[in-house]
Amino acid sequence: MKFLKLKICHVNMFYLPTFGGVEQVIYELAQRQVKEGHEVHVFCCDSDKNSRIKIKEEILEGVHVHRLPYIARLSLNTFIWPSLLLRFDENNVKFDIVHSHVSGHLYVLIIGLLSRIKGFKHIHTTHCPWTDASFRPKILKPFLFINDLIFNKLSFNMIDKIIALTPWELDILNKHVDKKNRNKILVIPNGTDKILFKKIVNNNFKKNYSIKEKYLILFFGRLNPTKGPEMLAKAAINITKKRKDIAFIWVGPDEGKAEEIKSLIKNYENMQYLGPIRGKEKIAEMYQAANIYVLPSYREGLPLTLFEAMASGLPIIASPVNGVPYEMKEPENGFFVSYGDVEKLEEKILYLINNKKLMEEIAKKNIEKSKNYDWDIIYKKYMKEYEKLVKIK
Repeated sequence: MKFLKLKICHVNMFYLPTFGGVEQVIYELAQRQVKEGHEVHVFCCDSDKNSRIKIKEEILEGVHVHRLPYIARLSLNTFIWPSLLLRFDENNVKFDIVHSHVSGHLYVLIIGLLSRIKGFKHIHTTHCPWTDASFRPKILKPFLFINDLIFNKLSFNMIDKIIALTPWELDILNKHVDKKNRNKILVIPNGTDKILFKKIVNNNFKKNYSIKEKYLILFFGRLNPTKGPEMLAKAAINITKKRKDIAFIWVGPDEGKAEEIKSLIKNYENMQYLGPIRGKEKIAEMYQAANIYVLPSYREGLPLTLFEAMASGLPIIASPVNGVPYEMKEPENGFFVSYGDVEKLEEKILYLINNKKLMEEIAKKNIEKSKNYDWDIIYKKYMKEYEKLVKIK
């Protein structure tokens, strides 16, 4: 499929070297856009969530990255950065498409207003259950109420195309989007990388991390309160009292839960927190070394790891929250366990381990299902919407 060469800008709070699910979506889209000859820019703030990033302007794999200074930090993932407005106000800043990411941030409204003034098209991907404020600092809750009541409603009605990740979000969006504008909403799920479909012949992952147990249970994601990594740790401790042939690993950057995990598992040789693992090949090795993927989240949008685990042939045990049940079915793809139900989580892990044939059946179904979420397919869906917005025939 051929597209007109466009000048595209992605806007998100973070980009590389910070790497979460949203950043990976931007990376996958941007890389394919560059490959097809588009000029691609990313505007983000100059933070990696822990400190200021010194390099403010650079080209990463063909993508122009602009890290703009912020003036205040409200939470781990929320910054105030008016420099974005100033940068867009420069006369030489002209884009065909501006693609904002993650709802509930003021910059989405700013871009919506600027799109009317400067004439570019504005597409927005929601990414998450942004109306849930239960895990936010108390100081933010009054602002979040106003943000939801006013800013979200205003911004959603100015956006040219809204991309929801799952049908679950549609009811929420319809409360904020005027009836006349609801035809702007489209569902496009996240994708997965082809490398995960390729079987690794000599996989040394377990050897490299001194994992001697026969079975390996994986948590892969940000160690964040919303992800529930401690639920797996509590289940793992109970399981270890009964079985000595099962190992557990937690992989991902710390966002407030690493110390708790390390404290819970410190006395168990079959449990490790490995920190973040980078690189597609290494991540593929990790998935393929595992036997079960556990996603014990309190809330989710549509996690990339869900499709990655499927592509790797892993049975999944997940919380049935938000967008997850729309893409995962029980028992075809694995099992649902309610957030916080440690006893049920323990039960389902052991049930799968004790039923090899069932695990093999689920693995086949998951690999087949995941082929519908190849990033190349998802990318074409996005570009089709870009094409419509700029009225390319």
